Amino acid sequence: MSPILVRPVREQLEHDRIIRLLQAKFRRRYEAAINPGNEQNAAVGAGTSALYPDLLLMSPDRGHKLQVIIEVETGESVNHLEALAQWAHFGRTRAAFHLYVPATMVDVARRLAEDNQIYVSEIWSYHIVGDQPRFTLVHRNRETPPAAKTAKAVKMATAKTATVTTATAKTVTAKTATAKSAKATTTKTVKTAKTVKTGKKAKPAKRKR
Repeated sequence: MSPILVRPVREQLEHDRIIRLLQAKFRRRYEAAINPGNEQNAAVGAGTSALYPDLLLMSPDRGHKLQVIIEVETGESVNHLEALAQWAHFGRTRAAFHLYVPATMVDVARRLAEDNQIYVSEIWSYHIVGDQPRFTLVHRNRETPPAAKTAKAVKMATAKTATVTTATAKTVTAKTATAKSAKATTTKTVKTAKTVKTGKKAKPAKRKR
């Protein structure tokens, strides 16, 4: 449900019907949760920053990891305010963001995403044939999602820090060993010098019989 748009009743009913059709379509592969109308069944985020996309697809295993966020728009809701209020947030998550728009609004949706630098994994168009909607994939983003780039950068930075720390530790250890060796050599040299100066002779080694 759009937080900034009140759709006409007929348009809202059509919007919610498409959400339920998509839920039935993906139910075999995912655990699908929907937020039709004013319902708030499943959220992205928590607290005051929580958003309720139209459809959330989660892995069916025990972890229920969020895999795909789907937002269904009607002709009225493909606009700049909607893009900034919802699309931008969904595009920054680790889940893939799929956008469904009327066939007549595909170019507008693409331009809004590009102008506002919003990452959309896939854009689908839909149109009604008889009383059934038909879905067509019109755009698939080949670039790495921003969240994945950030995670990779953090991982590389952590690995680099660990490598530097290890190298530093090895250098300190090597320096400590060198210092100990030098100290031992100096002590031995001093003792030898004292022996020579006092004229002490080393005791002859006993012969074994």
